Amino acid sequence: MTVSIRVRLEDVAREAGVSKSIASRILNATPGLTVRPETRARVLDVARRLHYAPHAAARGLRRAETGALGLLIPDLDIPVYAQMVRGAVNRALDRGSAVLLAEDRDSGSPEEIYAGLVRTGRIDGLIVASLRRRHPFRTLLSERGIPHVFLNRSVPGSGRNVTMDDEALASGAVRLLNDLGHVRIGFLGGPRYNDPSTRRARGFERAAAECGLEQAVVIDKGDFRERSGVRQARELLTEHPGITAVVTGGPPQAMGAYRAAWELGIPIPDGLSVVCCDDPPAAQYLQPSLTAVKTPFNALGAAGVDALLDQLAGAEPRDVVIRTKPAIRRRGSTAPPER
Repeated sequence: MTVSIRVRLEDVAREAGVSKSIASRILNATPGLTVRPETRARVLDVARRLHYAPHAAARGLRRAETGALGLLIPDLDIPVYAQMVRGAVNRALDRGSAVLLAEDRDSGSPEEIYAGLVRTGRIDGLIVASLRRRHPFRTLLSERGIPHVFLNRSVPGSGRNVTMDDEALASGAVRLLNDLGHVRIGFLGGPRYNDPSTRRARGFERAAAECGLEQAVVIDKGDFRERSGVRQARELLTEHPGITAVVTGGPPQAMGAYRAAWELGIPIPDGLSVVCCDDPPAAQYLQPSLTAVKTPFNALGAAGVDALLDQLAGAEPRDVVIRTKPAIRRRGSTAPPER
């Protein structure tokens, strides 16, 4: 039988080298507390590392906290968000909180609902993984002083963005293809207003320039659904017949490349190599199996929870970037170009 030992406040205080009183006041964001920024950061870091979670009943007596966080994602139909949600939910549980999930639909007003939940004390703060064009949520959050972070989105000037190094993911895919001998490569991305997709396109263009590619084509008109991916891939392969390889910003574009190549009679990988900037579960079951760059969506979701809980504990909001070296899983969809 495994016995779980609960981490106590005094454990955090001892590890951080502060008194129990100071640790408690930092973790509870006591108004008027004056401590050095490095002391606050050290206590928060220790609490996170030890997975310290205050006793729910005691916390409820001290503060009007619910222990619940809201997470707003763009589309429940897009599988990659499941990884992000899983990372967020697991980290929240480790830190004694729960996550309430909602989908940001064009119809309805989930932002108003969530804002109302914060105002009425039903959730403590928001993790926003969705930000449509002309989205009213940013203004709403700022005006009402609602604790929040932006996840997988970079909102200029907000100072509370939690993102990953999307440029590095796309750059790694280009370099793999170039090492195989490809010098005419295309990129299939999401809509131009989508921040992660824009960063991946930028990483593709940067790596293409550094590798001295003969041809580098970006197709980024569309959304993150398979039907759009097919249209994008068809446009790329018919209007740029010299392309021998393609980097896709996500699984829908990869599926589109497979379908369009099949329609046009282009064999994968002999006629077209395909690399996806994400490694969906279906990648290894495609025919041929899909070469992919592992994307740290799980770690991203966890980092979003950490950033919000730290903010609720009194830390200043800050931008966080998950930087991981691109881990490329080479499978059957990539090969040297035919000579």
